[in-house]
Amino acid sequence: MHDFPRTMVGGISLSRLIIGTNWFLGFSHTSLAKDSFIKTYQTSANIADIITVFLQYGVDVVMGMPVPMLRDAIHDAQDRTGRKVTLVLTPHFNIVPGGPPETEPARVFDTCKELGAAFCMPHQCITDALIDRMHNIIRDIDTYTRMIRERGMIPGLSSHMPESITIADATDADVETYIQLYNADGFLMQIEADWVMRIIKNAKKPVMTIKPLAAGRLLPPVGLAFVWNTIRNQDMVTIGTTTPDEAKEVIELSLDFLDRRLPENKLQTTRSKKSLTKG
Repeated sequence: MHDFPRTMVGGISLSRLIIGTNWFLGFSHTSLAKDSFIKTYQTSANIADIITVFLQYGVDVVMGMPVPMLRDAIHDAQDRTGRKVTLVLTPHFNIVPGGPPETEPARVFDTCKELGAAFCMPHQCITDALIDRMHNIIRDIDTYTRMIRERGMIPGLSSHMPESITIADATDADVETYIQLYNADGFLMQIEADWVMRIIKNAKKPVMTIKPLAAGRLLPPVGLAFVWNTIRNQDMVTIGTTTPDEAKEVIELSLDFLDRRLPENKLQTTRSKKSLTKG
């Protein structure tokens, strides 16, 4: 077993690389056809194969939705490796009266606890709806973080809005970490990458960055080189993969960049590159 570089968040040791789940659960940010491919291809066993590779390198944090397939795959990978996963769940729930009973906040938080979540971070669709730029507050956040704490989980915020960090810091919101978009392409980001870079640098709490490859729009060496070289030692990178080979590749690239080495990964070979290999 290896041990990927680690950081501390809310008193818990986490690997600085986090296993993302969009490419497990069918959220490609590319097309409906690609989403359908992911959902058709991925099974609990396939997902467990991928998580097993991460665990073998000491990458033992999974971020995702509270769904049974993810739970089952995690249990399988833990049994194979003898290494425990720290689960970061990003649930959605009712924030106005009259929503479905099954998504009432207390019921959703109970489910997250039952699934074994260490961290419970309201999803972007919740957090960003609560952010009030006019009054510089995150509405009702203390209510939700208190409910999360009462269930023995650690609260954080998942957001696409950079204001989530600055407002939470300014108001001393009871959160231990933030999920924030950050990639060299600017994909889905609301402001320029250099602004987000500075916000992450100044954040009071560790930041879990997401979309480092801009949902497949950046090559792994390009996207990973940017994020690993522009975040702090306490911050993290979340990445989704479709196969065990992809998992191994992004882990080894990440280790190279963290050690300030140029990767020596095997490159793709095509007929058009044949002339480049003639010596």
